[in-house]
Amino acid sequence: MPFFVARSRRDGRTRIRDSVARCIMADLSSELVNGLKSKLRGQVLQPGEAGYEEARQVWNAMIDRRPALIVKSAGTADVIDTIVFARDNGMLLSVRAGGHNIGGLALCDGGVTLDLSGMKSVRIDPTALRAYVEPGATLGDFDHEAQAFGLATPLGINSTTGVAGLTLGGGFGWISRKYGTTVDKTVSTPCPMS
Repeated sequence: MPFFVARSRRDGRTRIRDSVARCIMADLSSELVNGLKSKLRGQVLQPGEAGYEEARQVWNAMIDRRPALIVKSAGTADVIDTIVFARDNGMLLSVRAGGHNIGGLALCDGGVTLDLSGMKSVRIDPTALRAYVEPGATLGDFDHEAQAFGLATPLGINSTTGVAGLTLGGGFGWISRKYGTTVDKTVSTPCPMS
């Protein structure tokens, strides 16, 4: 499938981008999309559908990218199936966890955006001093659970930042000078192989 990139001006003209999205969707048959939908517990959004515009918004409002599909993952099986779908169909794949990256790397034009923001479970083991955090959790989600046990870890500063992206970037926060960075405290990061 060809890969299309279109940039729209900030003056509100999006006709070029919309026609690109329609061209991409013409290449993605409804049979392919329905096949993906049947495998997933999460939602698959396409341009023009309810919820699509909201799902493609990220923290940096200057980012205006339009994926051909947005998959709102409900679990690990959805993640694996989405990665396989993008790979098998030659589509660009972007991953959104917290959506806080200033460069807007959570979105791609014309590809598949795997949205992990609904996967936000945080479980604290106060005896082992460990946290088990899903990829869509924010610092606010983490702090809410950790503070119930009087615990903290070096995380960022803004509660709306995603834990996954912050950790992959190193992670510097209020208590990092004393306790190190977030990645220093990371024990493991499971990664589905597809």
